[in-house]
Amino acid sequence: MSTPSTLESPHNDAAEALIGLENVKVHFKARTGPIFKPNWVKAVDDVTLNLQPGETIGLVGESGSGKSTLANVMCGLQAPTEGRVFFQGREVTKRTAADRRAMGRLVSVVFQDPSTALNARMVVREQLEDPLNVHKVGTPKERRERVRELIQMVGLPSSALDALPGQLSGGQRQRVAIARALALKPKAIIADEPTSALDVSVRAQILNLLTDLKEELGLAMVFISHDIQTVRYVSDRIAVMYHGRLVEHGPAKQVLDNPSQDYTRTLLGAAPSLLHPNQ
Repeated sequence: MSTPSTLESPHNDAAEALIGLENVKVHFKARTGPIFKPNWVKAVDDVTLNLQPGETIGLVGESGSGKSTLANVMCGLQAPTEGRVFFQGREVTKRTAADRRAMGRLVSVVFQDPSTALNARMVVREQLEDPLNVHKVGTPKERRERVRELIQMVGLPSSALDALPGQLSGGQRQRVAIARALALKPKAIIADEPTSALDVSVRAQILNLLTDLKEELGLAMVFISHDIQTVRYVSDRIAVMYHGRLVEHGPAKQVLDNPSQDYTRTLLGAAPSLLHPNQ
C-alpha cells in the first residue's frame, strides 16, 4: 500500500486556516529498547492538515493510528516534536500562556467517555458554570442564564441541572459534556469517538445533535472515529490515518466512493457502522 509522508490540504494553507498543521510530527520514547538507545514511536509522522471555519473533517483510522494524538495537537494539548501549528492565522507551535488560554476558549473537546469530562461530585449546573467562572465570562446572572441556555441547547430538561452525573444515563451525560464544551462559545469542536461508548439506541441521537449544533452555531468540527461508516454522516472531508501518516485525504464523497488506498478500502469493507451494527 502506498503511504505518502504528507498530503496537502485541498484548501488554503495552514497560516490561513482556523487550525493549521504543517508537517507535524509527534514522537514518543517507547518503553522498550535499551536505556541509552530507546526506541521511538512515531505517533504522528509528517502530517499537514487544515481545518477551515464551519467545516467538518472526519479523522479515521484504527486504534494506534495517531488520530487522537493529532487531535491533541490541534486543540493545544500536545506540542509537536517537529512542524508548525497555526491558530487563526498565528503560529502557536511554541505556545505562550496567552495562546493556551485563547485556544482553550475557542477549541473545545468532547471525549469518548463523558465521565472523563464530568466531575462525579458536581451537579450539572456546577459543571456548566465552571468554565464560565474560570474564564470570568459575564456576571453571575449572565452565567446562570447561559447555563439554562446550554441545557436546552442539548435537549435536556432544566431539572437535569440539579442532577449528579451518576443519576443520568450515558446519553444524557454525553449531552451534558457537549453542553460544557459549548459553554465558552467555541469556534471548533474536537469530538474524539463521541458515540462509541454509548448504547446503539442513542448513538444516532448524539450524532444528530452534534450535526445540528454545528449547523446552528456555525462550528468547525473534527470528528474522530475508527468507523468510517459513521464518519460519512457528518463529514465534509475525510482524512485517513495509518501508522501516524495521513494516507488519504479529500472530499467525503470522493474518499468514500472512489478511495485511492487499499487501507481505506479495507476500512470501508470491514468496519460495520456504529449506527447500524448489523449492516
